[in-house]
This record gives sequence, structure tokens and C-alpha cells, in this order.
Amino acid sequence: MVYFLYNIAITISWHLLKIPAFFNPKLKLFINGRQGVFAYLEKHLSKQDKVIWVHTASLGEFEQGLPVIKKLKVAYPAHKILVTFFSPSGYEVKKKSEEAHLITYLPMDTAKNVDRFLEAVQPVLAIFVKYEVWPNYLRGLKKRTIPTIMISGRFTSNQVFYKWYGSFMRKALGQFTYLFVQDDTSLNLLKGIALQNSTISGDTRFDRVNEILERDNSLPFMEQFKGNSLCLVLGSSWPEDESLLTQYLQEKNTSLKIVIAPHDIKEGHLNKLKESIPGKLVFYSEIEDQDLSDYQVLILDTIGLLTKVYSYADIAFVGGGFATGLHNTLEPAVFGIPVIIGPQYDGFNEARDLVKLGGISVVDSETAFTQVIDNLIRDSSLRKKMGTVNARYIEDQRGASKKILNYISEHLSL
Repeated sequence: MVYFLYNIAITISWHLLKIPAFFNPKLKLFINGRQGVFAYLEKHLSKQDKVIWVHTASLGEFEQGLPVIKKLKVAYPAHKILVTFFSPSGYEVKKKSEEAHLITYLPMDTAKNVDRFLEAVQPVLAIFVKYEVWPNYLRGLKKRTIPTIMISGRFTSNQVFYKWYGSFMRKALGQFTYLFVQDDTSLNLLKGIALQNSTISGDTRFDRVNEILERDNSLPFMEQFKGNSLCLVLGSSWPEDESLLTQYLQEKNTSLKIVIAPHDIKEGHLNKLKESIPGKLVFYSEIEDQDLSDYQVLILDTIGLLTKVYSYADIAFVGGGFATGLHNTLEPAVFGIPVIIGPQYDGFNEARDLVKLGGISVVDSETAFTQVIDNLIRDSSLRKKMGTVNARYIEDQRGASKKILNYISEHLSL
């Protein structure tokens, strides 16, 4: 009866979403992108294919799952890797990625869609990254005795699984063959609802960010822009974060070179940002034939460059810590530089740990921001000390993806 009601709710939600999709481009992608999923799968898969299915909610979870995907490709070269996304913000960025053999949206979690999807894919293994718990998919996988694991799971006591009304979702969670979680809290919460099929592996994101150090991060435009100056990179910034910097620049005469990578790169926001910043400023889209050494501020009005840009930073400020949700602090931290964030970082284990260890500084006002920046500019030993804390912490956290692959190879016959 509960599954019947759940299917009705999902179906109604799907049809209701079509109305705002006429006016919302992201929702339109969400709806339209799912129209051709089954045709895509039926075209590119045959009954003879051995498919490992990896489901991710969005871009962050894809990056989190990538170290495991890479190891699977090496360990099982004859298998095909299918990655599904729930969100357009993940799919639209990664739909042409060569990291997987097939990439598509996940059809909505109705019983009919699940049967058709699993019939088309017939996976030999299903992997769900971090938070994804879809009752009909998990039920369908269990019914077909397909091994299903969660990786980098993270649980908190305020989630539905631990509420008096959460029995339906607890049952769904119980369909997993095995759960790899990030920390003690998650493990204990699972055991508290009688789920013993779990272990602490750590967070695969640490394996992912360590891979960043092994690639070529050189950017000739950054070498010209930075020169011999100290460089601050404001990454994934929101207006609340940017206002700290603009106030600082209006009050200070500094030789600091600054790169801003706004979360919102729409023209309206970029123009407002440009108007608020004193001094010489250039957009990335305008750098051709420019002598970048003449500019103090560079705004990245594009996506995909921030991680490499962090490699040129002497100081990084990671946005989202004032209201919207903190962005990735590991990407700059892996380069061994000090990191600054806003005051709202609850729920981000790595930020909490690095604040405690001294690799991340927290600011909650323009005055605090100015003080921290001035201290870091002035004190090279402080920059080195904080950066060393960050790099060492990430190095020590490696190995989650290896633990997961060991389990797959030792316990599952693929």
C-alpha cells in the first residue's frame, strides 16, 4: 500500500513539474532530458553487455564517485560503466565525459520506469553515491538479486531514516547489499536502525582531490596575470562573499592579485560585480591579446578552470559559507595553501576538521576578513603553516576507493 501511494506521489510530481518547466530553463532540462533515456539505453546496450551502473545526484557526487569509476574501469575492462544523473547541473556538464561508457538521466522512480530501466540495463552491480536512496529502484534491484552498494554515505540524526515516520525510507535503505560510510557518526546511526552491513571507508573525495596534484595544472594566462605577486582566489563566490572583497579593495591599496570565480556567471551579476570593484579588472573572456600583468582583478566568466587556478593561489577564499552552503574546500586545500570560509560550515566534516586543525580561517564580517587577509599577506610563515596542515590532512585521508574496490573484488562475482 505504501509503495502504491509512493508511486502515485512520484507520478503526480512528475506531471506537475511540467508546468513550471515552461518558465524555468533548468526544470525544462530536467523534464526534456528524460524523454529519450530508454531509447538511448536500448540503442547503446545489448543483452551481452556486462554493465556496472553508478548513480549520482549531481556534479559533486560524480566527482566523488570518479575515483571508484576509474578503478572499476581498470579492474573490469570488459564491463561497461553507465553513469546516471538526477540533476541537470550534473548531466549537462558531464554528458560528454569519457570517464564512463554511457551517461544519461535517471528516469523518475516509478515502478514502471524501474522495470523498464533495469530490463534495458541489466546491471551486474549498482553503486549509489552519498545520499541517493530511491525506494523503487532499490526494491527492483533487490528483487533481481543485483548487488547494490552505497559509497561515501553520510548520515545525520535529522534525516528521515531516523524519524518516527521514516519506516518506508528505512526499509528502502535496508535494501542495500552494503554501505560504505564516511565517519563514525554515520556508522553508529545505521547500526542504531539495525543495519549492520556497513563499514567506514572514508570519503572518496580525498582520493579525487589527490589526483588533481598528479595532472598538469599549468595555465599560461595565470602565469602572466600573477607574475611575482601574491594571489588570492575567491572560488565559487556568492554576493555575500564578494561584498567582503569589494569592501576590502575599496579601503585598501594592495598589490595582491585577485581571481574571482563567481558561482553565478550570468551577465547581470557579472556587470554588478565589475561596477563594485575598483582598480583594473578583466574578464577571462576578454584576455586575448591583453597584457594581463597590467590588471589586478581577473573574473572567470566561465566554468571548468577553477581547480587549476587554485594551483596559482597563495590564499583561497571558498564561497557559500554565509547562506547558500559551503562549496568545495578540498580543491584549494590540496595545493597546500591557507583557506578562508564564511561562518556556516556545519555538516561539512572536512571544513570542521581543518578549522580545528588551523588550516582554515573562518570570517563572519568585513572586519574579520580584512584582518585575516592582512595577516596572511604579511606573514609568510603563517601561510606555510596553514597550507601544510591542509595538504597533510588530505594526504592522510586517502584510500576510500581502494577499500571499496577490495570489497567488490573479494565479495562480488562480476
